[in-house]
Amino acid sequence: MSPVPSSTTVFPSTATNVVSAKSSKPPSRHPLDPLSPEEIAAVSLAVRAHLAEIRPEKVALKFITSYLLPPPKRDVLAHLGISVDSDGKVESFDKPLVRKAEVDVIELISGDAYNLILSWTDDKWVIDAADLLPEGTQPQISVEELIDCEIIVREDERIQQLAKDVGILPEQICCDGWAIGYDDRFPTKQRLQQGLLFARLSEHDNLYAHPLDFIPVVDSNARKVVHIDFPPVYRKSSDGAAFNSSAATGHPPPLTEDPLLASARPRIPPPLDPHNFLPDLISQSNPNFKQRDDIKPLHISQPEGVSFTMNGHELEWQKWKMHIAFNHREGIVLSTITYNDEGQVRPVFYRLSLAEMVVPYGAPEWPHTRKFAFDSGEYGMGTMANELTLGCDCLGTIHYMPGSYVGNDGNAIEIKNVICVHEEDAGVLWKHTDFRPGGRAQTARRRRLVISMVCTLANYEYIWNYHFYQDGSLELEIRLTGIIQTYVNDTDEPTPYGTRVAPGINGQNHSHLFSLRVDPMLDGLQNSLVETDIVPLSSPPGSDANPAGNGFTAQSTRILTASEGGRQFVFEKDRRWTIVNPSKTHYSTGTNVGYSIRADWSPVMLPSASWASKRASFVRNAVWVCRDEEDGKYGSRMWPSGKYVSQTREEPEDSIGKWAQGTGSVDNEDILVYITAGTIHLPRAEDWPVMPVDHVQISFKPFNFFKINPSMDVPGTHDTKSVAAFSDNSDHNDCCATNGHN
Repeated sequence: MSPVPSSTTVFPSTATNVVSAKSSKPPSRHPLDPLSPEEIAAVSLAVRAHLAEIRPEKVALKFITSYLLPPPKRDVLAHLGISVDSDGKVESFDKPLVRKAEVDVIELISGDAYNLILSWTDDKWVIDAADLLPEGTQPQISVEELIDCEIIVREDERIQQLAKDVGILPEQICCDGWAIGYDDRFPTKQRLQQGLLFARLSEHDNLYAHPLDFIPVVDSNARKVVHIDFPPVYRKSSDGAAFNSSAATGHPPPLTEDPLLASARPRIPPPLDPHNFLPDLISQSNPNFKQRDDIKPLHISQPEGVSFTMNGHELEWQKWKMHIAFNHREGIVLSTITYNDEGQVRPVFYRLSLAEMVVPYGAPEWPHTRKFAFDSGEYGMGTMANELTLGCDCLGTIHYMPGSYVGNDGNAIEIKNVICVHEEDAGVLWKHTDFRPGGRAQTARRRRLVISMVCTLANYEYIWNYHFYQDGSLELEIRLTGIIQTYVNDTDEPTPYGTRVAPGINGQNHSHLFSLRVDPMLDGLQNSLVETDIVPLSSPPGSDANPAGNGFTAQSTRILTASEGGRQFVFEKDRRWTIVNPSKTHYSTGTNVGYSIRADWSPVMLPSASWASKRASFVRNAVWVCRDEEDGKYGSRMWPSGKYVSQTREEPEDSIGKWAQGTGSVDNEDILVYITAGTIHLPRAEDWPVMPVDHVQISFKPFNFFKINPSMDVPGTHDTKSVAAFSDNSDHNDCCATNGHN
């Protein structure tokens, strides 16, 4: 084994501050506030001391995660004075909440991984539990490990020779570290990454335009290349026809095969044409390139300030109130979301977060089959977050929030502007015009609160926008951009599993599948999930009951047991779901108060026996419902593909596919709802060299939750800053004339 450094000194470019232990005492704060940088460092000191005590031999630790372990849900609600049932009852709670932390750490010499629980007791962090994780259980891959993967690959002599064979110098080699995915040729205890290789031909050059034709496997703990794989070769034969030299089987070759012998198969030099996205570099290769100069400035101004208030991590806007936190794995976490309905504070959601996502690629050729990254569970959205820039990532009057996560050395890495909070105009909220003579019109414009974050995962960017609206609705909008994953293709023919976006460059087909974890508390914790299908009347057209044949109705069914908890979308029935409180009925409709769910439902596209589907059982259904369970040690049912995702080979026991089993009730219970949404991406030429944003949305709309439209009190619009676009265009109406303004 190669010498193991006691700590890693390479930090991500977005990390603006590395914080060491200053004071271990946490200040008085909201019970769901994330660990501060000082707390993270102090927790690490306590972990080091404990492991040094139980393992007196030399210990070299690599910290992977360190985060708040929240108190039980009912205790938090009681502490905050939020009701837990439909009668508005607030449970009494007179004991202090204990602040806890959870840590994953790897002992590098042995390769063992530990999970530790700590609590703040008697003015110090105390170890409550320290569990040796089962062999083969791997905590998520850290940012430092991903960066270190490139260093390891560049220093390997075999890699250097293979690159030299196709004209690439060692210093030009770039490596995107990826989770190994599924590869049972290696021992489960070996902590692995696969390196997707590219060449950077000049400073800031678009490296994804120059893919290399081999993929190394790296042991992150030993810091060495342990194997090299060679994907199929798409190149021209002697007669000009395209052929694939190794497409006869998609199965992996044995590890005993000498990589340098395998490299004797036909090699493909990387394409060398620049396909840059930075304007100055584009101009160097294309003298005719000119940026648009006909775009006039567009400013967003709030001269009187914003309409929201912040108290630490608690936000109030219009009638919404919520807690905003940063988590290394989920990124943005929204909790204790309530709505003030005519003076009554009504609980809506206890917690909302992106619990998991997977990006399975569609090429069946080895080793492309290993490419199905769990970007949340294997890497962590929070650790991949950008530091946002005022006037660039967010426009207008902005409030930023910082976030922290633990570095490999146990100190905290802080991202200063990781979460952006601001307001946007979102078009018309509601409008009506009485067209009769003397009639009037009223227009209320729709304003929304935006809570956003941007993450970069190697080639790809995800923009996370939580939107809250004045009518009580909310949504998660995911914007996808960045650079598509590429592989070399030296033919003039398209491959069946991707798009030849430029000569020599194949963009591979893939999907983006997201799992949103919803912990509802609609007027209390006892909720249910209702499934509704739109069906035509059974009476045929021409019958007395349905003479025009136009009749249809909505058929609703409550989901009763766990075994019914996995639900599929049915397009022809326009199936939809509503979370309801079965103990509370709307005064007029007679139905239970609720919130409906609509989304960009992902098609069930992965066979249950596929590798990705075994590990990501959430992709099998559009919606899942299960009971929430808090065992007091590891918290709620949090992660739909399991707590430890890296290098799993089967569906873990702690996953949604296992929770949605049995005869246990999910009706009128404290439930969790997991929503699967996504998109299948067939790359286009227009996605190159950088992809314009695509969208995936999941929305929640009040469904007989409020007595009437809750936004009736939003004032009509009269924006005095709006003017005619052209000076000769004077024929325009003043909204004051119709909106009833004085």
